[in-house]
Amino acid sequence: MYSVEFLGKTFSIDPVAFSIGSFPVYWYGVLIATGFLAALTVAFRRAQNWKIPTDPMIDVVLLGTVGAIVGARAYYVLTTLNRYHSFAEMLDIRDGGIAIYGALIGALLCGGLACLWRKIKVLNMLDLAAWAFLIGQAVGRWGNFMNQEAFGSNTALPWGMYSNATREYLTSVEQTLASQGVTVDPALPVHPCFLYESIWCLVGFVLLYFLSRRRRFMGETFLQYIIWYGAGRFVIEHFRTDSLMIGPFKISQVVALLCVVFGTVALVVGIVKTRKSKTPALVMQ
Repeated sequence: MYSVEFLGKTFSIDPVAFSIGSFPVYWYGVLIATGFLAALTVAFRRAQNWKIPTDPMIDVVLLGTVGAIVGARAYYVLTTLNRYHSFAEMLDIRDGGIAIYGALIGALLCGGLACLWRKIKVLNMLDLAAWAFLIGQAVGRWGNFMNQEAFGSNTALPWGMYSNATREYLTSVEQTLASQGVTVDPALPVHPCFLYESIWCLVGFVLLYFLSRRRRFMGETFLQYIIWYGAGRFVIEHFRTDSLMIGPFKISQVVALLCVVFGTVALVVGIVKTRKSKTPALVMQ
């Protein structure tokens, strides 16, 4: 149970939503599932406008989902191997421990192969999935709030968050952060980084909705997604105190920067090629 002070109010939060017999179901999983359903709903509602047949799309979604789950957990485990003492612990995701970039890699690999199998244009499906994925991320990030994780360093801003969980975590890593040049006071409020990312993804969802209505080429919306999300994640990750590290660098910042650079170059190349070929825009409703 967490006692949380946030947005001028005090909450008591139980990370367990309910139990089925002796099996606890965590809010983290409930919110991730809710975000996934939100993404599915908007994707299927818009699939016809994107000229994607819904029956084979179901197979793509199913295989892409499996890839996303496996990829998200595998990415996290591989970057935090010292935290686990058994294979069973590595498989247990009920209390958190998944990485969004791993989910993207897994979904791309499995979903892409499923597109080839079901004869769906891969880039067209990527555009639809990337746009819908943003609403899923916006909702799913609130699972971090329920777990009291994915927060940042201290802040005096009015939306700063404080709880017994943030205090205990910052106390446990205070010396480690100090060695990295980050000074924290466990007794003070922290940046609610989950909220920043949720809002960033929600704004991106709206923005890409309008931009995607006049795509210049297939794959454009996906590139816009990785640029938008990568730019936001790079900045937000700067504030976080629980980042996965590779030497002195934050892994998510490195990946985010690579996404922005690759996405920008590919987007410019795609636009130039489209203009030279005078291809009409892919108008959507």
